[in-house]
Amino acid sequence: MICIIMLTGALIGPVFAPDQGETPMLRLIWLPVYAIILGLIAARFQRVMRAWPAWLALLGLVGLAYASKYWSIDPAVTGRRVIAMAMTGSFALYLGTAYDGQRLPRLLMQTALVMALGSLVMVFAFPTIGVHQADNAGLWRGLWYEKNQMGIVMVAGATAAAACLAAGDGRWKAPALTLVLTSVLVLATQSKTSLLCLLIGLGLVSAFWTMRRGGPVFTIVCVWLGIVVAGIGLYVFLTEPESILAALGKDPSLTGRTHIWDSLMRRVGERPWTGYGYSAFWGRESIPAAFVRQETGWLVPSAHNGWIDLLVQLGWPGAVAVGGLFITSVTVTLIRLGSAGVREGYWAIAYLGVFLLLSLSESVLLSHASLPWALFLAILARALSPRTAAISTSLAPNPHAAYQTRSRIAAQYAHGPARRPLLRL
Repeated sequence: MICIIMLTGALIGPVFAPDQGETPMLRLIWLPVYAIILGLIAARFQRVMRAWPAWLALLGLVGLAYASKYWSIDPAVTGRRVIAMAMTGSFALYLGTAYDGQRLPRLLMQTALVMALGSLVMVFAFPTIGVHQADNAGLWRGLWYEKNQMGIVMVAGATAAAACLAAGDGRWKAPALTLVLTSVLVLATQSKTSLLCLLIGLGLVSAFWTMRRGGPVFTIVCVWLGIVVAGIGLYVFLTEPESILAALGKDPSLTGRTHIWDSLMRRVGERPWTGYGYSAFWGRESIPAAFVRQETGWLVPSAHNGWIDLLVQLGWPGAVAVGGLFITSVTVTLIRLGSAGVREGYWAIAYLGVFLLLSLSESVLLSHASLPWALFLAILARALSPRTAAISTSLAPNPHAAYQTRSRIAAQYAHGPARRPLLRL
């Protein structure tokens, strides 16, 4: 639980680095966390290593990020962040393999409940920390720097709580309380992205649970209805995007995001195959970032789009690699939906939907310390681990003999299957 809270950046960042900069104190705080992660992996080494395809995928991403140090515009930052990314990824794969079935959603639910209660304490007892004071004044941010950060974490907690309720193991009080608190905190942030992610996460869990309860015919009707509604929604968005955005309270530029993306894609065109180095683009002394900030007219902190941010860091090879892993996770998770999905309350497929939408609005891909990226890797490990395969048990070694019992008549002799004569003469 402590490691998960640290990945969210709760309280530690606002207290020790209020300007959101990287300080020596934060690096020292993370060292014990790394030691805990290594200890956890060593304790369950054989079980964790069964997800070896996921470890190979993580090793490939770490290798590509480390190689970018040789063309990075800030090699020192790239070197440090690669180590952090490797440790975050290792902990994520540990979570995905050590906590199988419903155990991982329940752990996330319990952690989210603790952070939700802590956020309420900060909002009412320490409003200078828990409530925005300048930009977005009056909106809740809880234990984090910004309201969007709290919204993302609370969405993950609400999705996990809904999955625990859908699993139906009888323990419903804590998940129900967590679902209510996290949903209220999402609404308090007034973040449109977080609200949409919440609707997707809860909607997917509810939809799959309802289809399973309704039977095959109801499932087919729901699937076709979903396809039709999605097609109509896509058509309306492509033909009348301004109306949709206005209904969501957004301007056509998505609060200036489109201007950022246009400027960043020009930077991507300068280094399409290498990028500017892992985690190096947004440094304070970065010249390419200075061009973006000059063109947009404000101090842009990130791309507000995970895929474009990945392009400026590692170029198209990095974006294609992460995209391939995402497609793999979705495909295997859908294949195992009838077995592993039922046991975990459809948490994995629901969170993948949340993660996809989130990646289009926030820089959460291949992050060196981020809960959304860690949960995605955990789902990848669960998908590629043999332990999450469908468990089939038979009542007898020969299924056709399941209801046949052995003869209760003892043989005449202790050694050998001798038979008694039918008649004695």
